[in-house]
Amino acid sequence: MAFDFHTQKAVYFNQQFEHSRDYIIPFVEEFFGEKKPLNICEVGSAEAGVLKAFTEIGHHAVGIELSSGRVKLAQEFMAEELSQNKVRFYNKDIHDITKEELGQGFDLIILKDVIEHVHDQEKMLKQLASLLNENGIIFIGMPPWCMPFGGHQQMLNNKWLSKLPYYHILPRPIYKAMLKMGDKRQGVVDGLLEVKDTQISINRFYRISKKAQLKVLKKQFYFINPNYKYKFGLQPRKQSSIISGIPYLRDFFTTTAYFILGK
Repeated sequence: MAFDFHTQKAVYFNQQFEHSRDYIIPFVEEFFGEKKPLNICEVGSAEAGVLKAFTEIGHHAVGIELSSGRVKLAQEFMAEELSQNKVRFYNKDIHDITKEELGQGFDLIILKDVIEHVHDQEKMLKQLASLLNENGIIFIGMPPWCMPFGGHQQMLNNKWLSKLPYYHILPRPIYKAMLKMGDKRQGVVDGLLEVKDTQISINRFYRISKKAQLKVLKKQFYFINPNYKYKFGLQPRKQSSIISGIPYLRDFFTTTAYFILGK
């Protein structure tokens, strides 16, 4: 049966909505209490499932997304919110947009599974800081590079290579050759190599945040990513405090890390 892109994206939209409602909102809500409405921005907003959870509880949202196709789907999935002026979308690069163009600053900026795709991560963090309101915060969810599938190799068509952990850590020429064996789609191979080029560890995240003059206000590491209940039927599990306290080693056993940054 042919792949139904729209149906699959609708499923993904609902999964992102549930994830945002059940994990992101509880993680950030202590910083805002009952304050409403907040001005919220998601960078790399895709189909806007994450933002939907925030508009559902009375907040105003802005989505910034590079893919015009995904913005179009977001506008379709969020048509009611658009008609009620609860959400706006920009098909732009985050580096090419200003607070003046947006007409506002933000109380909360969200990057979920985005920073590992960005080449100049420190520059992006500085840009995000410039868009914050006073006492605003940034939520970042990211897979540390050395975790089992930190290269996103699960996207490959090859049955075995899509399930093989850790080989993304190999030298680039060897990794590239394995990717080409695992998938003939050049766009997929190029995308996975880009993730290798932009790889980010927990320690490096701390360093670039400090250089961007941002402070880590809260963190949580997961041994089993909450998203894995959709992908693999696994229940979320937080990382052991013993493992999470050991630099470098924790990256190998942390499938996602949540951070809140503030100025």
